[in-house]
Amino acid sequence: MSAAENDTNGTPDSPAGPRPEPLRFFGTTWVDHSGGYTARRIGVAVGSLAAAAAACFVLRLAYDGLAIADVGSFVPLLMVVMFAICSSLAFRHTWSSFTGRPDPDRQASLRGLLSIGFIGSLLAYFVRSLTEAPGEKLHRAEYDRAREEYARRTTRRSGNPSKKRRRS
Repeated sequence: MSAAENDTNGTPDSPAGPRPEPLRFFGTTWVDHSGGYTARRIGVAVGSLAAAAAACFVLRLAYDGLAIADVGSFVPLLMVVMFAICSSLAFRHTWSSFTGRPDPDRQASLRGLLSIGFIGSLLAYFVRSLTEAPGEKLHRAEYDRAREEYARRTTRRSGNPSKKRRRS
């Protein structure tokens, strides 16, 4: 390492100010859309849609298993309704988590419901990745706010404040 790469303590020099929070599958490439950002978005969209399709296929096999077991008409209907409701709730919860930080206590209480409705979460991820990295809008707003606050804190005042004229 050269002397320019180190500060006075011998540690690598890091940029001052707030650092962007990495997103799953994207790291910090969402900040300036570099490092294969578009390819990653396409990969996330295709991957989440493929995972949702595979999950639907597995659920179809489970439904066929119930039909073969001849458990009646109520149990398969209950299964379909349960997965439909849980998936729609998971979609809504996942979608809202892209625009605001979810409450950790509520997140913990909904963990079972979200795991049953995982198809809804996958579909929300797919739809959001068509326009941006999932969660990018929230992280960008927080990062921009942190940069503005940092700039406001670090700007220096001009002149001596004690010599400032008082308004009468």
